[in-house]
Amino acid sequence: MPGFVIPTTPNTPQPLERVEDISPAWMTSALVSAGFAAHVSDLTFVPIGTGQMADSFRFELVQAPGYSSADVPRSVIVKMQAADELSRQAGAGGAYNAEVRFYMDLAPTLKIRTPDCYYAVGPDVDCRFALVLEDMAPAEQGDQLLGCDVDAARAAVVNLAGLHGPRWCDPALLDTVWHREPAVLDMLAAMVRERTQQFVVHYGEHVSKADVAVLEAFAPLCGDWLKGRSERFAPVHGDYRLDNLLFGNTREVEVTAVDWQTLDIGLPARDLGYFLGNSLLPDERRRSERALVSAYHQALTGHGVTGYSLDECFEDYRFGQFQGLMITVLAAAGLTHTERGDDMFMAMSSRACEAIRDLDSLRLL
Repeated sequence: MPGFVIPTTPNTPQPLERVEDISPAWMTSALVSAGFAAHVSDLTFVPIGTGQMADSFRFELVQAPGYSSADVPRSVIVKMQAADELSRQAGAGGAYNAEVRFYMDLAPTLKIRTPDCYYAVGPDVDCRFALVLEDMAPAEQGDQLLGCDVDAARAAVVNLAGLHGPRWCDPALLDTVWHREPAVLDMLAAMVRERTQQFVVHYGEHVSKADVAVLEAFAPLCGDWLKGRSERFAPVHGDYRLDNLLFGNTREVEVTAVDWQTLDIGLPARDLGYFLGNSLLPDERRRSERALVSAYHQALTGHGVTGYSLDECFEDYRFGQFQGLMITVLAAAGLTHTERGDDMFMAMSSRACEAIRDLDSLRLL
């Protein structure tokens, strides 16, 4: 198998402004840099996914005669900066760099399943970047609006333990680009306070009074929450939900995590609370959450985590529920609005608030 990521040089493909600018020569050079014996003679692409801050495309590749090695991918996924200016500005604040560095530096040290990264470059001064990734087809993207069943949720939380367990409380993480200093967390908390009010005003009657009460109770406490329980930390995906997961069609559900632009170093159960609180419909979550938290905890121990009881894990899960509110209000106020996006934000905020009430999570703050 060719190399995972090849560091770029001035002689390797650079980020481009438009997806239409990706030529067979550009793609050939990217794949050759990764160690493939490739010579792309033609290519076509179609947009895929529902990303809010970046755009993704599936490229079908045609190899020139004599370059039909079985190792050369017939299709790849290219992820790059958003064409939409508002979404691009949201990603330019560090999200693009976080994702590129994830694939280049962090992914090889983890056990979570992600696409292989064949090539990574950027972001440049114009906030352009490019990732050439393994095409996981026929795996299918989850649907945040529909939710998932318990089997899919169990596979997702076991996969999530592969993100947290291998680098659990690793002090080297505190020197990485993903670790936010207290001053940055204070700025983020201030943004949450401001955008919570924008969220409530913008969506008006679509947000129930009970949900408004939860949103407004959490907003002034966000800074304390972000800094809370700091004795346990690991890489945190930050947006681990169904739209960012690909599900295989094998007998045992296989899950692949994508979209690493919200990567953080923090309390691991923020991801767990966010996923279960948002990806299961409320009745299913209530029936299954203890068993699913237990499955996650068991997977953590399989990655070598010790001194962390199941009871502690469940309390962290309760505490982590606020990740859903934070991500929702930040994204809804900072991105271009679409019909599906607004429906998704309403579903996410409603499910998160219901989980917070069910679990009495506000009491933990």
